[in-house]
Amino acid sequence: MPTEIALDPEGFERRLAQYDEWLRVHQISPETAMSRTKYLRRLVGWCHDRGLTRPAEVTKPVLERYQAALFHARKKNGEPLSIATQQNCLTSVKAFFRWLSRSNLILYNPAADLILPRLSKRLPKHVLTVQEVERVLALSRIRTPLGLRDRAILETCYSTGLRRMEVVAVKLYDLDRDRGTLMVREGKGRTQRVVPIGERALRWLDKYLHEVRPDLVVPPDEGYLFLTHHGAPFVKASITELVKGYIDRAKLGKTGAVHLLRHCCATHMLEGGADVRYVQAMLGHAKLETTEIYTHVAIRKLKEVHTRTHPARMKKAGKDGKERAAPD
Repeated sequence: MPTEIALDPEGFERRLAQYDEWLRVHQISPETAMSRTKYLRRLVGWCHDRGLTRPAEVTKPVLERYQAALFHARKKNGEPLSIATQQNCLTSVKAFFRWLSRSNLILYNPAADLILPRLSKRLPKHVLTVQEVERVLALSRIRTPLGLRDRAILETCYSTGLRRMEVVAVKLYDLDRDRGTLMVREGKGRTQRVVPIGERALRWLDKYLHEVRPDLVVPPDEGYLFLTHHGAPFVKASITELVKGYIDRAKLGKTGAVHLLRHCCATHMLEGGADVRYVQAMLGHAKLETTEIYTHVAIRKLKEVHTRTHPARMKKAGKDGKERAAPD
């Protein structure tokens, strides 16, 4: 990039730096800030290729052409960008230009009326049965220190339905054994909530805390609940790798990691009769619609009820061994 463009006080580079600082000042999570910057870089590159170096030069028709370019873009493997990726790119663009307009850095907001692509409500790709979850949990070698730690991690994920970012952020003082709860201090959108944790998961956590964690700690102890074999807190990638490894080893023909156990937690609770609003609060969903996806996944319970109550079913076999058709 030419130096004069990079140093332009009204150019994209300067405005992006100011926007990034604004996000951090207003306590937007570092992950969200990095994500928005990443998606905006795509717009900046596209604009530079067309001779547009300042946000003030961008109009609504320009953004509509950019949206069309995202739709027609192809990844290295030839596949189109997912609707979710396209929406993330455009959501970041709308937020950026809204900030520019409110900060009086541009005369009007060209992205105000930009219509985002509609995301389809997709069900989770895989959900494990209770028996399959137990098979995964049983793979940990509990006679070894790290195996015992892993069992505590897996039990906690399944019992609480935490996101992976929440699992790695849990600290010792977040666990309340007496009440059987866990405080989530770094939830999505920097929200906090208290979630229940089951008796079985607590027992495994107690064994880990008394028998394993003291030997893993490398001073100074920052208080993170789960530690790697190096004594450091887990990061998202490492916790994903750990949980995914156990699910792969179970050879269930299903893939996933921490989020799969989160799906299982929600689905199994609903199948057990939990009210969807309680599950919503436990998972930390801002909208009930997000949680209601799991009511569609909990099909096994619906199948049981259907088989037991629907009149159009086969009768029990008669003395001749033949099944009788359902009554009229």
